[in-house]
Parts: sequence; structure tokens; C-alpha cells
Amino acid sequence: MERSAVFGGPQPNYLLYPSRNSSSLPFSGHRARLPNFSPPPSLSLKLQKQVSSCFKAVSPFKRGAAFSDTHRDTFELADIDWDDLGFAYVPTDYMYSMKCTKGGNFSKGELQRYGNIELNPSAGVLNYGQGLFEGLKAYRKEDGNLLLFRPEENAMRMIMGAERMCMPSPTIDQFVDAVKATVFANKRWVPPPGKGSLYIRPLLMGSGAVLGLAPAPEYTFLIYVSPVGNYFKEGVAPIHLIVEHELHRATPGGTGGVKTIGNYAAVLKAQSAAKARGFSDVLYLDCVHKKYLEEVSSCNIFVVKGNSISTPAIKGTILPGITRKSIIDVARSQGFQVEERLVTVDELLDADEVFCTGTAVVVSPVGSITYKGKRVSYGVEGFGAVSQQLYSVLTKLQMGLIEDKMNWTVELS
Repeated sequence: MERSAVFGGPQPNYLLYPSRNSSSLPFSGHRARLPNFSPPPSLSLKLQKQVSSCFKAVSPFKRGAAFSDTHRDTFELADIDWDDLGFAYVPTDYMYSMKCTKGGNFSKGELQRYGNIELNPSAGVLNYGQGLFEGLKAYRKEDGNLLLFRPEENAMRMIMGAERMCMPSPTIDQFVDAVKATVFANKRWVPPPGKGSLYIRPLLMGSGAVLGLAPAPEYTFLIYVSPVGNYFKEGVAPIHLIVEHELHRATPGGTGGVKTIGNYAAVLKAQSAAKARGFSDVLYLDCVHKKYLEEVSSCNIFVVKGNSISTPAIKGTILPGITRKSIIDVARSQGFQVEERLVTVDELLDADEVFCTGTAVVVSPVGSITYKGKRVSYGVEGFGAVSQQLYSVLTKLQMGLIEDKMNWTVELS
């Protein structure tokens, strides 16, 4: 079977095994099986059995060999340019899927070969936007082990969003175990230390057919991954934002506070116009008073004045970012006064520093803000002192370079 038939298009050349091209693996539809191995003890007993069942097949190695026996041969790093990673989609090896009927519970999921999925044209997600997504990352440590950052927070946020969108959701344990299994199956795609991270994208969608406006009769939970570098083309250099005062991202009583797919389509027009004018992204205001900060298209905003750091309070129109939450805790542990409250445009323009946070951007310094034709710049180059300090602490935690006193990371060995 040709690779294009499996993946739905041309793919980069790489080897799943040192002497065997992945196209020679046995397939059943889009599914394939990895060599027999023993899952790491860091996975739950339930997941160890689940992952093992997905990996039982004829192996190019001796049957019954422990994972540790074949690790060096089997999971060499993928053959890509790790120094040239941007925030763009790179196909990997495996994805995870499980389904649920309306009013039921999600059943046992499975790993399957990464590839296209089939959806009924009348699927709820296609017709009525009944869908959520999450985003988190895995990092490779110097010893080769992998770290996840606060995956249970993503699970809880998906549960909250699913309730708002009238969808069933995986439990926290199901979510976290599925993430672990997917990362472990795609271990060779996790960048070397300091070269980036493996971006993990869980999706929850109404996959069942529905014609009239109503919750779908069936739901699919899916996880795929991609190695990534910096989100903004500027990298860790300052980004430049324009304040949007005509179009709005969210409204009170709407879905701005959950990670539903429709929230992101709504920002594309303003974002595209801003980028065409040379800006990195758009900062949105509240739709009622049109003077209070909300968030950037895909990240939260922070304003620094002296030893005080302020960020818009979570009141239903702003996504409760996990990086946002983490930065607040890190900042307080570093002696800063952090306030979650209404923040005006005037405070923004008078700030000492401004920075954004998000899973994709981590901590991104803002070099300038443009509002109604007025441009205000912050600093002279690179990070401001506060954002640099917070970025350093958070990324060292995420990559396992300092002791995790917060108990935020989950290690896969």
C-alpha cells in the first residue's frame, strides 16, 4: 500500500524502523500495529493493558521482547530538520480514537494509524459546530524521558466545555490515559531537548448524523500530535498587536469561555486583516463598553506596572487558559502582586510591559500595541525583565530543568 493511500496525501520520508519502511507495515484500513512491547509503569494498569492490546502483532523484532530491549532500535528520532520547526502541521504515526452515543459513556478507545477520518455529511460538528478542542504539549528531557504539563487541567476544561455544548466528555482518567498513550506511540516525534515540543491536539466532536438543530446522537474523541517550534514567526522576539474595536471575539452569555471550535473561526477576519498590515495578531475588547481588554486571538494578555501584574478576569467571555493559570501562580511565587480584574485600554497603553500566554505561545512579549492609530512600544529589544523571568521559570518547569514543586508535570519514561 502506498503511503499516500494511507495518509491521504504525500508525506515526508521517514523510517518507523531502521531497516523497514513504514509502508511495509500490515494495515487494516488506516490502522496498523506496532511491535509487541511492555508499556512503561508510569501508565495506569488499565492503560497498560489497553496500549498493549494495540501493539500485539507480527513484529520485525522477536516476539515477546520487552520495550526496553528494542527501544534504541525502534524509537530513533524522526528524520526531519529539528532546527527548522515552526508552528505548522507535521504528520506523525498514530492517533487515538474513542466513541460515545448520546447519553452514554465513552467506551474503550484505541490507537490507530494516523490518517483521514470519515464523517457523515450530516454530522453535528459539520452542520452546527458541535465541537471542542484542547491543546497541550510534551517535552523531551535530557535523559530522554518525556514530560506532560498539567494534562488533568485540559481534561477538566474539556469537561466544562462539553457541558456547555451539550456533549458527553471523557473522564479525567480517560483523557489523561489517552494523551499518554498517544504521546508514547509517537515518541520519536518529540523534538530533542531545546528544539521544540510535541503539540497534542485532543478533539471532541458531534460525529453522529443530525438534520434538525439538536445534539448529535454520537460523539468521537480523537487525539493527534505534531512536533512544533515557536507559534509566532518572530520566535521569542516581541510581537506587535493591534487593538480591534469594531469586531468582537465573544459576547456575555455566549461560548467565549469554552474552547469550542466556533470561537476561533470568528477571529479569522480581524486576524487576517491585521497580519496583512504587518501585525502579529489582534487584541480584542469587550463588546459592551469597548474599553476593557479581553484576549488575543489564541492567547491571554497580561499587563505589567511596577511590581503589579494584571490580567482580565475570567467572566464567561475569556478562555481560562492553563498557561495563564500557571503564570499567575509562578508570578505570585516570585513575589509579584497579581490581579485578575477588568483592565482598561488606558492601562494597557501606560504599562511597563505587556505579554501574552498560551499553550502554543507559552510566554510571548509584546513589543508594541497599536490602538486607533496610536502606537505604543515597550522596551528596546527582546523580553522585558518580568516576562523574561516568568518565561524562564515556566519553561524550565515544563522541560524538567528545575524541581517541580508545583507537581504540575507528568513524566513518561
